[in-house]
Amino acid sequence: MKIKQVLVAFCFLITTSVFCQEKQFTLQEIWSGQFRTEGMQALHSMDNGNHYSVLNVDRQTRTSTIDIYDYKTLKKINTLVSSADIAEIQGFFNYTFSEDESKVILTTKSQPVFRHSTLGEYYIYDIASKKVTKVSDDLIQEPTLSPDGTKIAYGFENNLYVKDLKSGKVEQITTDGEKNKIINGITDWVYEEEFAFVRAFDWNAESNQIAFVRFDETKVSEFSMDVYGSDLYQTQHVFKYPKAGEANSKVSLHLYNVNSKNLTEIEVGRTYEDFYIPRLKWSKEADVLSVHYMNRHQNELDLWLIDTKAMTSKIVLAEKDNAYIDVTDNLTFLEDNSFIWTSEKDGFNHIYHYSKNGQLIKQVTDGNWEVTNYYGFNEKINTIFYQSTENGSINRDVYSIKLNGKNKKRLTNKTGTNSAAFSADFTYFINTFSSATTPQEYTLYNSKSGEIVKEIKDNKALAKKLESYVISEKEFSTISVNGNDLNMWTIKPKDFDSSKTYPLFMYQYSGPGSQQVANRWNGANDYWYQMLAQQGYIVVCIDGRGTGFKGADFKKVTQNELGKYELEDQIEAAKQLGKLDYIDETRIGIWGWSYGGFMSSNALLKGNDVFKMAIAVAPVTSWRFYDTIYTERYMTTPQENPSGYDENSPINHVDKLKGDYLLIHGTGDDNVHVQNTMRMVEALIQADKQFEWMLYPDKNHGIYGGNTRVHLYKKMTDFIHRTLGDKLQMSQN
Repeated sequence: MKIKQVLVAFCFLITTSVFCQEKQFTLQEIWSGQFRTEGMQALHSMDNGNHYSVLNVDRQTRTSTIDIYDYKTLKKINTLVSSADIAEIQGFFNYTFSEDESKVILTTKSQPVFRHSTLGEYYIYDIASKKVTKVSDDLIQEPTLSPDGTKIAYGFENNLYVKDLKSGKVEQITTDGEKNKIINGITDWVYEEEFAFVRAFDWNAESNQIAFVRFDETKVSEFSMDVYGSDLYQTQHVFKYPKAGEANSKVSLHLYNVNSKNLTEIEVGRTYEDFYIPRLKWSKEADVLSVHYMNRHQNELDLWLIDTKAMTSKIVLAEKDNAYIDVTDNLTFLEDNSFIWTSEKDGFNHIYHYSKNGQLIKQVTDGNWEVTNYYGFNEKINTIFYQSTENGSINRDVYSIKLNGKNKKRLTNKTGTNSAAFSADFTYFINTFSSATTPQEYTLYNSKSGEIVKEIKDNKALAKKLESYVISEKEFSTISVNGNDLNMWTIKPKDFDSSKTYPLFMYQYSGPGSQQVANRWNGANDYWYQMLAQQGYIVVCIDGRGTGFKGADFKKVTQNELGKYELEDQIEAAKQLGKLDYIDETRIGIWGWSYGGFMSSNALLKGNDVFKMAIAVAPVTSWRFYDTIYTERYMTTPQENPSGYDENSPINHVDKLKGDYLLIHGTGDDNVHVQNTMRMVEALIQADKQFEWMLYPDKNHGIYGGNTRVHLYKKMTDFIHRTLGDKLQMSQN
């Protein structure tokens, strides 16, 4: 009897062990966050160079703390602020130091405006006195402390305000702000979305001047979206949205003198009338303001320096490009007011050093690879720190180099994606590393030697958890298509057998300068692809022409023809893959989201002899419906380039539909409006084409909230099974 019990227990253990190593991913697990990686939240390097701060939240007690750690030992030194010690607030979820680190802005409440902008409730914590001051009883935007920590500026209802923290007095800088008409110091929708910034004002070094951009939206057309909610009647969300070829906000530059209370408009001698102001930043000199001016086509970028004391201005750098110029935050002024700049003017993105008058001193980096992030400059040792693709376009490494372009040193040693957060004095950096096989690791490095000081945090627990799941290797390779070696990854079933045939499911995004084939850890979609692979699909992703990090020519070949060359690459790649013995060329599908949805729609229509099915989520179906800044950057205006807009629009090719098509959109998408899908649906109906579609009420471009993501991926998974998996069991037998 005992022997029998032992045998039963042994068999149970063996069965359990085998079963545990064969767990399959489920959509509920993927979208519940079970495979989310741990990180370091709100990391800030303290000015002394020896310490850093991190936001820690105790979810049980709902207590927030800003804790200070020592770089060298990684031990906690002290707790700078704890919400448990502040009677006025229950907790906070973000923080920002003043420049002199004497005060901290604590964010206690927040509600979204658009994708990047929020309205919030903020408090200021004085570190020395431990005094807490509420910035405003209203929900405000972008509160920013003056460099000396004595004042705070913020936006409220399209106007700018300054509060004196000692007296508590609030001054209203502007008075003409009005919804959907005038905005002061906060960007409009299209600037926020496409130039990626919200705060359009900046303090000077002496805390006595504020420069800001004013947006006059009066002539910008309004877009409205029904918000269905749960009430008896729906409401409408109405906002200004300039579509390609239509009127933009009229922007102007203004200066407020905190001492004299004078408000002045600053004009410069521009060479073009229709322009953007995508960046403004004070230099090291308190009276010298730098401003980027850009023409509407975005192929001319002028850097102006404005002397606000003498009220004179001059162009110190003017760039031109046959296609377009990317705007960055890399402009760095040195103590002598010379400056560091990044540019693609030699065909790859590199670092340049200019004199304060705009004379080129040195091209600091060069080669057939891209600088992908500029981290900063250490004046004491005359060294620049940056990230690049020198170790392959799908990888990222951290480097240092002297300002004169000499003594370049690779500071990271693992192949994959490395990203640095430097201490204030550049003595140390915390490196975040991941690869397709290794989840995020956080490690402290010595910036001078590149030596590892100490491991901080890893995700070994997640890696251990994943050992019990069936996971296939993400195989990186290149595929020769239309004269280019395109980066590709492939996920095959774990029990892949080359003597059998499999359906092929392709994913791509393909937007200008983007990258999906990268040696980094999983996102949520990667677990979905693993799930599909174990259900019998081969999943592939290819970065075609127009994507980034392989030089300007490769990226900008799609200029004026969005959707042409990228599509040719996806169709030709699918044809080549379909010729492989183990792929069933009659069962090839493709999907994408946003730009990827535009591409997958076109692939099914123009590649109707190659693709059996396509899924398009939140797709652009005509670039005429999308915003000015993004669209015109790559296409100029519809008035100038009508064929570029129309010949590559899926709406104009619905008569070619043969395969299975699933169209999905959120009705509350303020970015790619549901208008795109509605017009596509109408075109399909009038062409008498059958298709499937799904609308998610009030959901934005991300289509999430509650059970939404699980429902969305169930819908797509079921569609894939019905359209590509009909012969799946037969082909596997």
